[in-house]
Amino acid sequence: MKLVIFIKVIILFFSLPANASVSVENNIIVGAEQVEQYLPQLKGKKVALVVNQTSNVFDEHLVDVLLNKDIDIKMIFAPEHGFRGNRDAGEKFDSSIDTQTGIALVSLYGKNRKPSISTMKNLDVIIFDIQDVGVRFYTYISTMHYMMEAAADAGVEFMVLDRPNPNGAFVDGPILEKEFRSFVGMHPIPLLHGMTVAELALMIKGEGWLTSEKELSLTVYKVQGYQRNYVYSLPIKPSPNLPNAHSIALYPSLAFFEATPVSIGRGTPFPFQVLGHDNINIGDFNFTPVSTPGAASKPKFMNIQLQGEDLRQVLSHGLDLRFILSWYKAFSERDVTFFNSPKFMDKLAGTDKLRKAIIAGQSAEQIRLSWRAGIIDFKQKRKPYLLYH
Repeated sequence: MKLVIFIKVIILFFSLPANASVSVENNIIVGAEQVEQYLPQLKGKKVALVVNQTSNVFDEHLVDVLLNKDIDIKMIFAPEHGFRGNRDAGEKFDSSIDTQTGIALVSLYGKNRKPSISTMKNLDVIIFDIQDVGVRFYTYISTMHYMMEAAADAGVEFMVLDRPNPNGAFVDGPILEKEFRSFVGMHPIPLLHGMTVAELALMIKGEGWLTSEKELSLTVYKVQGYQRNYVYSLPIKPSPNLPNAHSIALYPSLAFFEATPVSIGRGTPFPFQVLGHDNINIGDFNFTPVSTPGAASKPKFMNIQLQGEDLRQVLSHGLDLRFILSWYKAFSERDVTFFNSPKFMDKLAGTDKLRKAIIAGQSAEQIRLSWRAGIIDFKQKRKPYLLYH
């Protein structure tokens, strides 16, 4: 029987008037914007932040806001894509000093993804404030997991300032199987989990997924005025290759193509919004990936014209299997290998069953049926951790 875990959760309610006519986004107050609520917890303490370019308080970065409030920021932990969000996907980077603030920058996407106890020993509080997109293989939640473990090990408080999940209305995809656990999938949750980072933090702790033997002191600040089925467009792109709402909506469906020879548009102005290949084609849209430092320095098929599909006007939400099924069929008809990185595909999917089902010729309906029971179980398991309707 699981122990009942008492977690200090700050839940601040915000109600829309019955006759509200303004857009939902104008009535959302993210956790970071509730400065006067969490500021007392930081006064007189040694603070570190896990932040990037999305960590804004209205039109100011959270780091600048806290420095102006005389908060003692000892270090900034930087996730994939870096503190400024200008690193390529998968690009490793070393720790350094932030030139604008003089604060130590500790890389969480280089040699170490979990800081040592010696790094943490002079800290009192760690703040996590990063915009997620609600997809299991988006690595910010893996970084959060490791930071939660490090905080528990060192006896440091962990605070999550929550933000909306732009894919929050969807729960879909296979549940990750433990033998496929990696940095692009650490938890037994669906590909689209429908939770915010604060809800996930509560679940990670509550389900005992942390390896630390010590209890984590966890506080979360809920988004005011938010429900998970709200349409929420991110004010700042969460990473270099997700430039707009359409790319974020297509991301869970198109990321599988990273394990194939097909380009998803890295090195173009419209990444995760097109599909193309130099030889096998579906559609008649032409594009040419080029080196784009800070987003795709060496994209697939660099400087080669490709032909394929322009999805910028295609309505698609959640996990849409039609893209990968149609492209797999086109490759198989030409007897050309489609999954040229099968191990990576399985890590992204969290299982090898999806890849094998596609190869076996199963339909989208048959594939979805295979993970239906897992989705039902997950929805039941996550209920105690949900903060929003």
